[in-house]
Amino acid sequence: MNQSVGIVLVSHSAELAAGVAELVGQIGAANVPVAVAGGDDRGGIGTSYRLIREALEKADSGAGLVVVPDLGSAVLMTRTVLEDHPRHDAVIADVPFVEGAVAATVAAAGGADLATVLMSAEEARSVRKF
Repeated sequence: MNQSVGIVLVSHSAELAAGVAELVGQIGAANVPVAVAGGDDRGGIGTSYRLIREALEKADSGAGLVVVPDLGSAVLMTRTVLEDHPRHDAVIADVPFVEGAVAATVAAAGGADLATVLMSAEEARSVRKF
């Protein structure tokens, strides 16, 4: 099978990131590399430059990376990491955390390229629940 786009989940909470990773893992995405950067370096609530950098490396299969952050400083810290370590194949998705992660993973599992995986995640912003 071809390499698939990797998904990186960046959350202030290690438990939240792990839970979303478990959820996307159960939707048939065993072939999609998903990595998490949850919490700060001490295991508390927050974000970690080091954890984000490690998650980017872990999820990288060579087909690009979609980073799904939960809140403001997760976005800022991810931007800082990507500014310090520029990559043309890593994009930050401005999407709801759970819905965006699911949509991105489903698209990646289907073999979509980076632009399509990002677009699928972004479409999650307008999906109504009822």
